[in-house]
Amino acid sequence: MTHEPRPAPCGGWPSPIDAALVAAHDGRADHLRAVGEELWWTAARPEEGGRRALMRLRGDGGPPAVVLPAPWDARNRVMEYGGMPWAGAARPAGGPLVVFTHCADQRLYLLEPDAPGGAEPRPLTPVSAVGGGLRFADPVVLPDRGEVWCVMEEFTGDGPTDLRRLLVAVPLSGTAAEDRAALRELTDGTHRFLTGPKPSPDGRRLAWITWDHPRMPWDGTELRVARLTDDGRPGDPVTVAGGPEESVAQVEWGARGEVLFSSDRTGWWNLYRCDLTDDGAGAGPPAPGPAEALHAAEEEFADALWKIGMRWFAPLADGLVAVVHGRGDKRLGLLDPDRGVLTDAAGPWTEWAPALAVQGSRVTGIAASPARGYEVVQLDTATGHCRVVAARHRDPVPPGHLPRPEPRTFTGPNGREVHAHVYPPTSPDHRPAPGELPPYVVWAHGGPTGRASMVLDLEIAYFTSRGIGVVDVNYGGSTGYGRAYRNRLRGRWGQVDVEDCAAVAAALAAEGTADPGRLAVRGGSAGGWTAAASLADPDRTADVYACGTIRYPVLDPAGWANGGTHDFESRYLDSLIGPFDEETYRARSPLHHAGRVTAPFLLLQGLEDAVCPPVQSERFLAALAGGTVPHRYLSFPGEGHGFRRAETIVRAVEAELALYRETFGLGADRSETLETETR
Repeated sequence: MTHEPRPAPCGGWPSPIDAALVAAHDGRADHLRAVGEELWWTAARPEEGGRRALMRLRGDGGPPAVVLPAPWDARNRVMEYGGMPWAGAARPAGGPLVVFTHCADQRLYLLEPDAPGGAEPRPLTPVSAVGGGLRFADPVVLPDRGEVWCVMEEFTGDGPTDLRRLLVAVPLSGTAAEDRAALRELTDGTHRFLTGPKPSPDGRRLAWITWDHPRMPWDGTELRVARLTDDGRPGDPVTVAGGPEESVAQVEWGARGEVLFSSDRTGWWNLYRCDLTDDGAGAGPPAPGPAEALHAAEEEFADALWKIGMRWFAPLADGLVAVVHGRGDKRLGLLDPDRGVLTDAAGPWTEWAPALAVQGSRVTGIAASPARGYEVVQLDTATGHCRVVAARHRDPVPPGHLPRPEPRTFTGPNGREVHAHVYPPTSPDHRPAPGELPPYVVWAHGGPTGRASMVLDLEIAYFTSRGIGVVDVNYGGSTGYGRAYRNRLRGRWGQVDVEDCAAVAAALAAEGTADPGRLAVRGGSAGGWTAAASLADPDRTADVYACGTIRYPVLDPAGWANGGTHDFESRYLDSLIGPFDEETYRARSPLHHAGRVTAPFLLLQGLEDAVCPPVQSERFLAALAGGTVPHRYLSFPGEGHGFRRAETIVRAVEAELALYRETFGLGADRSETLETETR
């Protein structure tokens, strides 16, 4: 039996989606890989302090199991955003051999889950007291060599950029647990950044990707390949692909020993293969042949390499390649490289994460859609059938309370395209009162070289189910739409992103979708910069926004460029704004334009944030001292860049709703009332 929704003021609709439900469903499965016939991955645990649990799905059809109890936390802080935290190898007897990084001390640990009595993990790497210590990521377990090969990040001083990164071999025996000298260095640290090692199946070659300041990995990288000696030492490497304006995002080995890689040399990340030959003596570096495009298309077969170990494609033994591809959202497909034929997998999933695992003819990934949260999904390439094998979606609330998003392309300044996802207010019980247009919040994603995916997100539904619309903007600079689209932000961060978000907001108001007097802007990290810059730039935004939510933001690029952030992004502003110039950086800074902010705002900050340190938020508030702008500042001890703990997520979401309710005239919880004085 159905009923007609009743008219009610937007923003005050009763909803079954509370902040606790949002927190409980925060995060998703990640870091998926195969270990023989088993699947392993990490899973977020907001209710356990935000740790990531290590999960195991045996090949016997049983349910997945948590391998290690709290407080074990399978994460690392390499490049601060972390990289692939574990690896495993199947053994003929005794069960799998697994290594993982533990976030609390950043050490690499050995785990034998089937050992008698359930053996405790034992450390393989030492702790360093220098700076940020020793960190490890993207490991490869090589039982025949008795080693784990991985990326090591080693701090050499107390500053955030006092470090080196290189590939190392870690003994499985544990002899390096207290001895840094026992870590065998495979590279010499010539390059500032590199991805994890990829030994060829025959053990004769090693591939990896490098880049250096001031480039970011989506600007330009180099694919290196070296010959391996019998004792596992790389020779002189040769550059197979890449350069200052060519981004190679991933490398793998094909079924015939060829190199497979993704490159954006045409303006789109497409897949290529390259055959290698050795010199007659077999002693020199391998010689690369010409690179062959496997499926030339104006769509992306990779994305921005924010974390080491992301995997957008995976070769199968029969020569096919599983690929995650698309324009904007990413689908799973099977590519026949010899014929150039690409066939997409069937099913309701519209967004696949860069985490593919291959077992024979089976491909497993992590996928979602606007109606389904992320699930572990397996494709049988022999039958074409997909099935959920773990983390199955369960509707947390009746589907009628969930928004049905619409992908839109808006017109920005100078006629440029701006991509966005519109999430209208949705409730089975209520609709806007007669003559009422709903309020809308413009979401600006982080990065800024990143992308908002159109998938089920209970944080969005928390607002839409109460009658507040959301529009998630993939402003110029976002990935998923080719290199030219993401290069729009070069030199214009704080301008193009601000203009594009404002253009989308204005378009929704002009077409009668949103109330022009009840628009807000919201973002975290780089999106926090966009939100703050929007509020501090009334000339560019023309008073579009009634209020804003600023989460762990960049606010002062000059401070960021002068040792105020971590190494990975310490030269990011060279491309986003330009080489350091005090006047230019101050002119672009929300901090130095804080006096122009007139709209109420909420500022949320983690106190352990090494990417966007709290000092920037504190300076922003100090610049407002004595003013009359209503605002609220909430800081969270123990939280870094992005919120992981359930109690933090609950507090942040509830405070954000309170901001909109008060600003939009919907009635306020007095405990959340905005202030005009910084405390």
